[in-house]
Amino acid sequence: MLSFEAILLIASLLVLLSIVASKASGKLGVPALVLFLLIGMLAGSDGPGGIYFDDARLAQSLGIVALALILFSGGMGTDWGHIRPVLASGLALATIGVFLTALLVGVLAAGALGFTLLEGLLLGAIVSSTDAAAVFAVLRSRGAQLKGQIGPLIELESGSNDPMAVFLTASLTGLLLTPDLPLTNLIVAFGLQMVVGAVFGVVSGLLMTLAINRLRLEYEGLYPVLTLALALLTYGGTALAGGNGFLAVYLAGIVLGNRPFVHKRSLTRFHDGVAWLMQIAMFLTLGLLVFPSQLPPIVDSGLIVSAFLIFVARPVAVFVTLLFARFTLREKLMISWVGLRGAVPIILATFPLIAGLPKAETIFNLVFFVVLTSVLLQGTTIPFVARWLGLMAEKSTPYRYPLEYIPKITSDSQLTCFEVHRESRAVGRPLMEIGLPAGALAVLIQRETGDIVPNGGTVIEAGDRLLILTDPQLGLELPQLIEARAVQLRAEEDALNGR
Repeated sequence: MLSFEAILLIASLLVLLSIVASKASGKLGVPALVLFLLIGMLAGSDGPGGIYFDDARLAQSLGIVALALILFSGGMGTDWGHIRPVLASGLALATIGVFLTALLVGVLAAGALGFTLLEGLLLGAIVSSTDAAAVFAVLRSRGAQLKGQIGPLIELESGSNDPMAVFLTASLTGLLLTPDLPLTNLIVAFGLQMVVGAVFGVVSGLLMTLAINRLRLEYEGLYPVLTLALALLTYGGTALAGGNGFLAVYLAGIVLGNRPFVHKRSLTRFHDGVAWLMQIAMFLTLGLLVFPSQLPPIVDSGLIVSAFLIFVARPVAVFVTLLFARFTLREKLMISWVGLRGAVPIILATFPLIAGLPKAETIFNLVFFVVLTSVLLQGTTIPFVARWLGLMAEKSTPYRYPLEYIPKITSDSQLTCFEVHRESRAVGRPLMEIGLPAGALAVLIQRETGDIVPNGGTVIEAGDRLLILTDPQLGLELPQLIEARAVQLRAEEDALNGR
């Protein structure tokens, strides 16, 4: 038995090694999660590390907590304006697409691998969810992004398809343990989980915003603790109420992230860091849980499932689900190819292990093999396929505000920024002539020569970035209002000069 100090030392060294390895992932074009898994495998009992770990229940518990916090962070970073146009398609992929994928893989496993139909469907359900975090990690490492609505669609699908996969996995595990369980009970349970999860998620997000803005904590360091506790409370409370906790925390994150609240910038960064820590911890634990010596006997079966999932099941599910959606053939092919499998299938593979099903170890090893092949094959070729299909766009770096505004509790004001283009009629005019509308205050102008705090006499120059404090709706209209005012001034001047 290792001492507690030794466990802390080993855990911290593995985390540090994973952080260093994440830098190499960008150069190799391989998602960092693969390297995290490999580090866990090397540290495990079959590797040089020799750490014996086979506690599936502990791994599952850690995975559930980690996934809840990852989804919450992902929800906070989701722009509602970006995903709203693809809401119907994303939800369809997250439900119908997941079901079709599970069904097709299940039929294959029953027909070609010697599984019963229920066992095959369980395998299909476990590998049915996608992991877009791996996709965007690869795209960021290559300095590019996908064109059109593909990115927001994948983002929405990956954040909302885990609940369906979890439900199918838990239900099929229950059916294998209790074959006479009525199917109608499962349908009712699914509807209840989704409805309760959605309601609890939205309400929790609204209450989180209210709590963060109204509590007025004395110490700023308590705000991250507050949001962390609220996220876990949302998951636990929803699950105990019979809802889907994963759906609830994701929706709570979306609601919170798209509303103004104090310390928004620092809290978003905090939860992004927590999400990375949870990913590393989860992948290391899952890497420790697998025994590489048990993989060779299932290589043939694993290749069959992987190839079928990548080239048949995922494309069929995408094309059927998006049959009436406004996506081109090339876009549907790209959506099919970016259906990477990540940590969630490995976590779900612990369900049959804990339940003690006869083929639980075989299913776990198959799932682990499928995840590795999916990430290695699809993850490394996404940029190539995107360029081949003409769907690669140059990466646009999001603007980072040079300061953070903490609004009062009763204020909806927020900072907004826009650039004054060279051809703008506002160039060469002082701010007082432009006359910002009521409710808008210029707080900073960024120039190549340095930042300046403006006053009424500050003359606008081409390339200036105007940082304006205003309400969100007016912030969207400001560029057009300023340009219209400048055009009006020029017209008035021309009339005075007799032109």
